[in-house]
Amino acid sequence: MKNIWMTLAMVFWAAVSVAQELEQLVKENHSFTLYLKKPGNPAVAHPLSLHENGTTFQAQEKLPLSVSMELQERNGEFVIKFNLKAEEEVYFNFHGELGLEGLSFESAQMLLPGFWYRKNQRSPERAPSVKTSNDWLVREDRLSTPMTALYDQEAKKGFSLIRMDVPTDIALATHQSGEVILSGLTNLGSLGFGEKNDIPFLSFAFPYAEAPHSYYRKLTLGDPVQSFLRLDGGESISFRYLLFTSQNEDFSDFVAHNWTMGYDKMQPTPLDEQQFTDHEIKSTLTEFFKSSYMETQGLKGFSGVHLETATCEVVEIYEVGFIGRILLNAFNALEFGEAHGDEELVRMARNIMDSYAANGFTQNGLIREMVDFRGEGNEPAVYSIRRQSEGIYALLHYFNYEKAMGRNHPEYEKKIQNLLDTLLSVQQADGSFPRKFDEDLQVIDETGGSSPSAVAPLVMAYHYFGDKKYLAAAKKVGEYQEREIISKSDYFSSTLDADCEDKEAALYASTAMYYLALVSKGKERKHYVSLAEKAAYFTLSWYYTWDVPFAQGQMLGDIGFKSRGWGNVSVENNHIDVFIFEFAEVLRWLSSETGEERFRTFGEVIRSSMREQLLPTPGNMMGIAKVGYYPEVVQHTAWDYGKNGKGYYNDLFAPGWTVASLWELLSDDRTAKFFQTKK
Repeated sequence: MKNIWMTLAMVFWAAVSVAQELEQLVKENHSFTLYLKKPGNPAVAHPLSLHENGTTFQAQEKLPLSVSMELQERNGEFVIKFNLKAEEEVYFNFHGELGLEGLSFESAQMLLPGFWYRKNQRSPERAPSVKTSNDWLVREDRLSTPMTALYDQEAKKGFSLIRMDVPTDIALATHQSGEVILSGLTNLGSLGFGEKNDIPFLSFAFPYAEAPHSYYRKLTLGDPVQSFLRLDGGESISFRYLLFTSQNEDFSDFVAHNWTMGYDKMQPTPLDEQQFTDHEIKSTLTEFFKSSYMETQGLKGFSGVHLETATCEVVEIYEVGFIGRILLNAFNALEFGEAHGDEELVRMARNIMDSYAANGFTQNGLIREMVDFRGEGNEPAVYSIRRQSEGIYALLHYFNYEKAMGRNHPEYEKKIQNLLDTLLSVQQADGSFPRKFDEDLQVIDETGGSSPSAVAPLVMAYHYFGDKKYLAAAKKVGEYQEREIISKSDYFSSTLDADCEDKEAALYASTAMYYLALVSKGKERKHYVSLAEKAAYFTLSWYYTWDVPFAQGQMLGDIGFKSRGWGNVSVENNHIDVFIFEFAEVLRWLSSETGEERFRTFGEVIRSSMREQLLPTPGNMMGIAKVGYYPEVVQHTAWDYGKNGKGYYNDLFAPGWTVASLWELLSDDRTAKFFQTKK
């Protein structure tokens, strides 16, 4: 009994110590500035100091706006509430910094979930990173959870600030840079970080501001923006943040802790309104197959790349892996067509598979992963471990299905075995695969960020062909990604059109460990489970736990789109999409293996949010020209991929992969079932 009381006392005094530290941080290590703007004139900055009463702020001159602060301690955390009240008409922007004395920016790693990891050192200079500046302030709707956090790897200590009153309103702005007076109610703010003399700080602004740059297009840093909200005399407004600290073994643990905290504070729930069954959704998606089918110079497939959202007309580009996913879509069409007696789907699917068996490989046995028949035609002499792997993945599912149906394709299977052996020849001594290479297997891009994408087909090939060399190669990749990716929290460059930190790298890393665990036992299996869990937290940190606001007139808001459950793409490509594929299955499995219920419940949020929200159906086309063509580039913040901006899609999209991703989301336990079949 004495030991229990001693333990409780230690916990109590530890909480008291943390609370005192946070209170001191807010009251003493702060910098607050009120910016007031008179229309037609530059804004004037008014530095604020905290009155000795600890709640009200004062400036050197009398202001037409009073500012006060309330602090509420809750189990070692602090809720910080700011109250602003106007005495007369005023246009304001409030900016704050919380200095983290005792920590070093040099040894710090930053986290803006879904946008900034460590120091974004993998990102190019024309995307947000410390290569451009150490101080950044960004809109909250860029962040999958409205949070800014900093972890000092030497002190093994982190501080985090979460916006508590989740923004629900945003007004259209006339400009994206400079000082902007908002046209109506906006409660969207900004979060960020920075340093002064190597002392880091967490920062925020209300309403939103971005500095030293806005980020409004791929690899295009813009001028800073500062928005101003109007308050009439007698009007008041409040906004709240939660400040907390944590002790974490490493940055990976810090990300996991912050995702858990963010999930618990945001409390995302599945969308209630589900109009269609999974079968009905798949039936609608088959309209994409039937409308996009094409035949060109010996190849057959689905047109799913570089289409116009306004027409969805066929574009003769054949892409096997990401972003076209022709072979996976063909397998899906075959399986569904035979199950439901749709002879048209079956014919299309068999035509596609047969055309690639006959004409889909290079002389050296690589899959012709991208062929563009527009104009004079273009077949880039650059191949990738990711697309080759995704093609093999689809064909192994196809072979496994066909064998179960009593049909065999020995010559086709031999092509894939030869391809696998060819790819093994480019595996590096450290276990990685080069990102890109030419037809003669000369390395073009040696970086190993895409290596985990090879694990799934290698483990599948081991199971299907019974050859242990494929499993040995997969385990070598697993060792590499544990050493160079997971242990270093360095998830990057799995996307083919970006060189930066990205969601897909983390997703493939977690999925790869799932595959290795499925064919392992004992301690080895437990180890793979642990690694899959670490990577899963990073993956989940890219997915939205809240619904960003849209203004009236922005299409996504007008149709009632909810962003929770959708994932940001990468630092370079700052939009959300439905990239999920089999990761929902991984989350269910991890929940069962680890007892972490949040994996399962957030997986349900993802499923409910992605499956039909933007599904084009007759009479409800979601801004897309054809039924079943699920949209891709969903522009949810002040950023565009080339056209249209927040609240709309880009004018070009690639429904080939979105259809494939949703199909796998709706195909429960497809991977587990593959490994349950006999060799």
